[in-house]
Amino acid sequence: MNSFNSALGKNITFVRPAYFIISGFSGIPNIKYYYVFLCFVYVVSVLGNTVVMAVIYLDHNLRTPKYIAVFNLAFVDLLGSSALVPKLLDIFLFNHPYISYNDCLTFLFFCYTFLTMQVLNLVALSYDRLIAIMHPLHYQVKVTHRFMLSLIASFWVFIIIAVLIAVGLLTRLSFCRSVVINSYFCDHGQMFRLACNDYTPSNVFALFLIVLVLWFPLSFIMLSYVCIGYALSKVATAQERYKAFRTCTAHLSLVAIYFIPILITFTMSSGIHPNVRIINLSLTSVFPPMLNPIIYVLQTQEIKASVKKILKVRIESKLKVRKVIIK
Repeated sequence: MNSFNSALGKNITFVRPAYFIISGFSGIPNIKYYYVFLCFVYVVSVLGNTVVMAVIYLDHNLRTPKYIAVFNLAFVDLLGSSALVPKLLDIFLFNHPYISYNDCLTFLFFCYTFLTMQVLNLVALSYDRLIAIMHPLHYQVKVTHRFMLSLIASFWVFIIIAVLIAVGLLTRLSFCRSVVINSYFCDHGQMFRLACNDYTPSNVFALFLIVLVLWFPLSFIMLSYVCIGYALSKVATAQERYKAFRTCTAHLSLVAIYFIPILITFTMSSGIHPNVRIINLSLTSVFPPMLNPIIYVLQTQEIKASVKKILKVRIESKLKVRKVIIK
């Protein structure tokens, strides 16, 4: 191995396979029923997130800093589902496990960009709730449209640069051991472990990203809710505390849906069967984009009121058209 690495360093040549084989769901019994379920999840995700984006766009009352973040979350969920699920179904349902080297890196880039942006979007929503409850009188000064747009734009720039670096480090690896990726997509960790030269930079950068885009956001969100709980404990009446906390329920639900499965998988990784781990992680990738719009529509009074108003206007306009036609 050392001789290979030294030779590789002298010649500066890299073994880049023509294709990789994604073998994540192979060998799991009755897996086709799971693919049918994924089709359902994808359709609901696309419809739900499109509805949320349309409602926020059509209702001028919802063009607030908070709903800028909600719109971005729906946008990211829509793109993330569209980047992952159709390709996943093509690979496993239609038995096309072969994916070219360049396509695999592209697949990795889009999946990681959108999945990571979901987490950082939860940080933006957490900050919004923190300021709204702890500093309600200064909320409109501290959380402006410009601030929220700048925050979300900075998250996008950071994620794109970080994932590009991760992809760039992969291009410096030689894949002469195996081309079989034991995951449901072009997983960064599974890919660099296939390399036959030194993959330490990729490994270190992956650990850095896990801390930066998983543990840091989770710590910030938990700390923000500790502060929110402390602020609510000082509120005079239980009714006021309940009213204030109710504005956080949708966000808390999203945080639980996203982080709990990931934490269970990583804390119990040694005792979980590889197939169970793959299915659990795939559900973590596809489930939040489906549930996020449902949660916001059902638990957020402003969006429910807006949906009812839009439906009422559409129904009334159709009735007017029918009356004109009848006359």
